Amino acid sequence: MHTLGERIVDFKNVNFSFGSGLAVENVSFSISKGEFVGMIGPNGSGKSTIVKLMLHLLNPDSGKIMLFGTDIQQFADWKKIGYVPQKATFFDQNFPATVFEVVSMGRFANAGLGKPLSQNDKEHVIDALRQVGMLEYAKRRIGDLSGGQQQRVFIARALATKPELLILDEPTVGVDSRIQHSFYQLLKKLNKAGITLILVSHDVGVVSRNVSKLLCVNRKVNVHDISNGISKADLTCAYYPEFEMVPHHH
Repeated sequence: MHTLGERIVDFKNVNFSFGSGLAVENVSFSISKGEFVGMIGPNGSGKSTIVKLMLHLLNPDSGKIMLFGTDIQQFADWKKIGYVPQKATFFDQNFPATVFEVVSMGRFANAGLGKPLSQNDKEHVIDALRQVGMLEYAKRRIGDLSGGQQQRVFIARALATKPELLILDEPTVGVDSRIQHSFYQLLKKLNKAGITLILVSHDVGVVSRNVSKLLCVNRKVNVHDISNGISKADLTCAYYPEFEMVPHHH
C-alpha cells in the first residue's frame, strides 16, 4: 500500500440548502492523496450535492472547501480532477462516434474546442485506453459496446486529462453484475498507480470490500477508516433512524 500524501480535498463545516431545505449540514472531512474513498447513503442523502460542491457546480452557504491546498473559490487547475457522472452510459446508442473520438473529448480542456489534437494529446488518449483495457476497441463505434465496456471508455475519457483525483458517481448503474468484479479490479489498479479515487455508490457491500475510507452521508457525514476492517455499525450509520431523511432534489 502506497504512502498517503497531502490533503487534496478538505471540507470544513460546510452547509448547503436548496431553498429552505438543508441538503448538507456542518460537513467536515478530508481526503489525502492516494486514498480510495467510498461515499454511501440513501437516496436524497446529499451524496450528489457533496460531489457538486466538490466540483464547484454549487457554492456552499457557509463553510470552506479546499482543493489541493487552495480555496475552491480560487482553484483553477481543474484538469487535476476527472469526473465520471452518474448514468454516463445512458446516451443515444446511435451516436456516431468511435471509442477513440469519445476519449479524445477528455483532451479538449488542453487543446481547446475546435482545435486539432496534437500528437501528445493522441498519446494521452491511447494511454488512457490502454489503462482501462480498451485500446483494441479504439476504432469501434461507442454504441456497439456493452454497458461495461462503455463505462470503461468514459473512465478513459476522464483519465485522458491525466487527473490526480477521479470521482465516480454510481459507476456500476446499468452494468451487468457479472463484470462488476473486473470493474472494481480496474479501480484498484488505477488507485495503486497513484490516482486518488472517490466512489459514490449504493452498493454498500461492494464498496466496503474495496475502499480504505468510508463517508456515510445522510445530510451529515460520518467518516470511517476501514483499512483494518469494518463493522455493521460503520456500514449502516447513514441509515440510522435518528438521521432525518432529506427530500431528493434533481
